[in-house]
Amino acid sequence: MKMKRIVSTLLAGVMAMSLVACGGSSAPAETAPAEPAATTAEPAAEPAAEPAAVENTDSSEPISLTMWCIATESDSNRHAYEAAIADMQAKYPNVNFTWEAFENQSYKTKIKAAVSANEMPDIFFTWSCAFLGDFVDAGKVYCLDDAYQNWKSELPENMLGNTTYDGKHYGVPTTMNIVGLFANMELLEKVGYTEIPGTYDEFIACCDKLKEAGIIPFGCAGKETWCVTEYLESVIEKSAGADTLNDIFLGRATWDNQDVTDAVDTFQKLVTDGYFDPSGIGLTNDEVKNNFMAGKYAFYMNGTWNCADFAANEEFFPKVKVGEFPVINADKAKLGQLIGGPSDTLAVAASSPNAAAAADYAFELGKLICHYGYLDGCGLPAWTPYGDTSSVNGLTQTVSEICSKADSFVLFGDTAMSADDANTYLSYVDQVYGCQVDGKAFTDGLAKDIR
Repeated sequence: MKMKRIVSTLLAGVMAMSLVACGGSSAPAETAPAEPAATTAEPAAEPAAEPAAVENTDSSEPISLTMWCIATESDSNRHAYEAAIADMQAKYPNVNFTWEAFENQSYKTKIKAAVSANEMPDIFFTWSCAFLGDFVDAGKVYCLDDAYQNWKSELPENMLGNTTYDGKHYGVPTTMNIVGLFANMELLEKVGYTEIPGTYDEFIACCDKLKEAGIIPFGCAGKETWCVTEYLESVIEKSAGADTLNDIFLGRATWDNQDVTDAVDTFQKLVTDGYFDPSGIGLTNDEVKNNFMAGKYAFYMNGTWNCADFAANEEFFPKVKVGEFPVINADKAKLGQLIGGPSDTLAVAASSPNAAAAADYAFELGKLICHYGYLDGCGLPAWTPYGDTSSVNGLTQTVSEICSKADSFVLFGDTAMSADDANTYLSYVDQVYGCQVDGKAFTDGLAKDIR
């Protein structure tokens, strides 16, 4: 019970935390700053009650709804989706609900093509900020303001900042995640470390000792560029500071920034100094993650949704810890500046013949995905937790504590930026990882190509 109360208190602080708002032509609403919650346990509030059935969705009139998402068989959220959908199908037998899941990278192309062709499913997974904002600007997304009234007591308004455009709500957030520094402590202990190094100098010293012992410090999937950004953006943020990186992502500042240039060179030096698996440039994320769990790498920088998969592996789970990437330049950055925030979202197509019912369905489905995903350890909930959460794994507990102390969150760059800008950005990230451009060429190129 004590652990359950601690988690509830920490999550309350996370949900009250000020999120770095996104921008764009339809700028999401700003959220008011709030003090992070203390980590001292206090009596938890009563869990949120189960909602009453939504009238529109519970109609006896049979309807059909379709959904696209990225919860493939290998995705950490697969079980959460399956469990949530099973609950909804049992509760609403009048709804003929069908869904398809697609691999992350291919889905981005598929959903954009479907939006352009006006051939969208009724409900679709999307990332927040500019990714969803582009669809909103095109008039292809159904406004959720009316449906939200049924759920506002369970879904805090400040969790909707990244999906609110011109004061209107267009998305149902599920989980929130950050980039975590995962460490195989069995490998670190071989070179004399019982904790993840706390300073950058100690971190580099640890990596050098790992190399000397024949252990590869990092694995990174070069075949999926978003995985490279998990490393690069963390290095930039802990060098130039969260505000600088966020302003650049949102177009409020230029890429022509010496601190960013230096940070990119710092990241590339990690590559050229042999801290990364050289074969990683041709590997997928699943391959790299499996290598990490198999003991090939000491560190793995990726989203905290991975806590679920790590906790499910009985052999590996006792070996792994999660922490925060260390500060590189203390004059500009500090601990508590994190990459991530609420991003995973369900939205409804404006072209849906049953858009109002789909909106009601999406909210209740989103709440259930959030609930099961949190219990599985796939991330922190955007919705108010309910029921017994005492089974939440220890890694997710640690992530909750990290977030409760956070100073700010900067949303993933390829989500925060518009689609065209994100594609340009990812192309340069590829070139940095492949050592085709250095820090100056990276920032000069982006300053010229992204206006």
